[in-house]
This record gives sequence, C-alpha cells and structure tokens, in this order.
Amino acid sequence: MAWVFLIFAGFSEVIMVTFMKLSEGYKRFVPSLISFTAGAMSFYLLSLSLLDIPVSTGYGIWTGIGSAGAVLMGMMFFNETRDMKRLFFICCIVGSIIGLKMVS
Repeated sequence: MAWVFLIFAGFSEVIMVTFMKLSEGYKRFVPSLISFTAGAMSFYLLSLSLLDIPVSTGYGIWTGIGSAGAVLMGMMFFNETRDMKRLFFICCIVGSIIGLKMVS
C-alpha cells in the first residue's frame, strides 16, 4: 500500500504545481484552494508511504514524479517548449524512478 500512497502523492504534487500556476501568484481563490489542498494531500500521502519505504527512495521517486509531471503538464497545457531533449530527460527521470523501485 505504501507504493500506492507514494504514486498518488506524486500525482497530487503535479496537481498542486499546475494549480499554483493557474492561481496567478495565489491571487485567484479556486485554483489557490485546489493547489493548497493537493499540496496537503501530497505531503500526507508521502508521509504515509515513508512508514514502509526508505526516505531516500520515497523522496527521490516523489520528486521525480512531480518533476516529470510538471514538465509534461507545462508542455500540454501552458505551451512550454516541446523538443526531443526535454522528452529525453523526462525519460531519464522515469528510468531513474523505475531503477529506484527495482532496488528497493
């Protein structure tokens, strides 16, 4: 169950940063509320996952999901640069996440 919590914590982090962008500096109420709620959920789920997963592995995977997810959301919804170099490095992050899971 810890791995499920960790994956959902990572996805919650992606939701948090996406709505942080949409909140325009926390000036818009609804996106701000969603961002704060997703952030709280992300930290809570991360804390639950760290009860069974080593902190170095859990934190590495959590930040990897958040980083890769934020880049993908930026490319899909905020018109950020889409090029092969960015996609290559996202694949490197995903490969690192898989590697950490395999050795944990």
